[in-house]
Amino acid sequence: MEQELLSVGIDIGTSTTQLIFSKLIIKNTASSFHMPRVLITDKEIIYKSKIYFTPLIDNRTINCENIKKIIIKEYENAGVNKEKIDTGAVIITGETARKENAQDVLQTLSSFAGDFVVATAGPDLESIISGKGAGACEYSKIHKKSVLNIDIGGGTSNFALFKDGEVVDTGCMNVGGRLLKLDGNQEITYISPVISSIESDLSVGDTLTEQRAEQITYKMTKALMQGANLMPRDELFNHFLTNKGIDSNMHIDCITFSGGVSDIIYNQNYNNLFEYGDIGIFLGNSILKSALVTDYELVKGAETIRATVVGAGTHTTEISGSTITYTNDVLPLKNIPVLKLTEDDEDNLKNALNKKLEWYKNESEMENIALAFKMSKPPTFINIKNYADDILKSLENINPLVIVTERDVAKVLGQTLQTKTKKSIVCIDSVQLSNGDYIDIGRPVADGMAVPVVIKTLVFN
Repeated sequence: MEQELLSVGIDIGTSTTQLIFSKLIIKNTASSFHMPRVLITDKEIIYKSKIYFTPLIDNRTINCENIKKIIIKEYENAGVNKEKIDTGAVIITGETARKENAQDVLQTLSSFAGDFVVATAGPDLESIISGKGAGACEYSKIHKKSVLNIDIGGGTSNFALFKDGEVVDTGCMNVGGRLLKLDGNQEITYISPVISSIESDLSVGDTLTEQRAEQITYKMTKALMQGANLMPRDELFNHFLTNKGIDSNMHIDCITFSGGVSDIIYNQNYNNLFEYGDIGIFLGNSILKSALVTDYELVKGAETIRATVVGAGTHTTEISGSTITYTNDVLPLKNIPVLKLTEDDEDNLKNALNKKLEWYKNESEMENIALAFKMSKPPTFINIKNYADDILKSLENINPLVIVTERDVAKVLGQTLQTKTKKSIVCIDSVQLSNGDYIDIGRPVADGMAVPVVIKTLVFN
């Protein structure tokens, strides 16, 4: 049994906006004598849009209407109806995520782009998505190396460190090619706050010389090296820091680059240094001379400028389909906050739930949650019954019940819950979650044996 899912990825970045459509193949990989094991077995990009400059009304506001026009046009060019989209992500990144109407834009585009399309933003998730889209994750898995991907866009640089195909650390710096914008005469039209605070004598209307551009991008490159923990950190690191750098205990074997600036690092393909009306070419050249390139093995990523949108379109969806239970017509579910219990919590489940549920009350009303736990106790009849009883007593005001376990017990736990309540139930397994995550669960696929799952580590930073 094999089924195709149509996935969309939409990336609204500091510099550019782009879109891809992908085909995901899911298949039951278990033999007929074993429990079903539904996995994504293949991914294929079937359409790439043009790369557009992200439309803005002003330096504080995204032009939502023009972005909608871009998406409508590209859906038409691809011959795709939004009702046919099964999964995917709209991701807003870099400086654009800090615009005053960023959250409104995401909510508008999420429903506009399809019924089960995730709206996400935040440096940690962006780092992981772009690193996977660039191929760094896969390279680390195949070559058994620790690979640091640095995705350098217009406003931020996102770090993702992969080891043997797993994310081991992330980070983000306020370093990007469009922190200064110029007109055709090299006159400055925009200075980001992070640049103006260290270049106080620089003003809009000034002419930017090559020497000054090199001085500024040298500082940015130095901050990147400190963020990657390749040199001691000083006040420059703190100045450009978004959330955190790579941990000092992490080992790096090789480095890949993605994002718009990476094309300068890999290709050196430009006509003049101010060709794009920013300092991106200067930044790429500065990085090319730095220890980021000279002291480490440089690997060219599978994707460069399209890494984030490829990651959003092909690497945001997982499949839960070993043993699942769900009530018909309750799916899809979107933006459900995760309450993760520890193994110690499971020893006194009811009390732990009653205490931690207070975190999720909004003006004394309980919002829906996804209850996640490892299921550390053996899945005996009495243990399953006790889990079900404690869950129902503690979550009596929540409907539907969304339960996620790491062990393959969702069917028996879900069916036990169904015998005890008339509430709608979604019980899935083999998914690892953390407190602070949000989860989206799509409509059943594979003849009802599996559901698409998207885990969002940060919705907004």
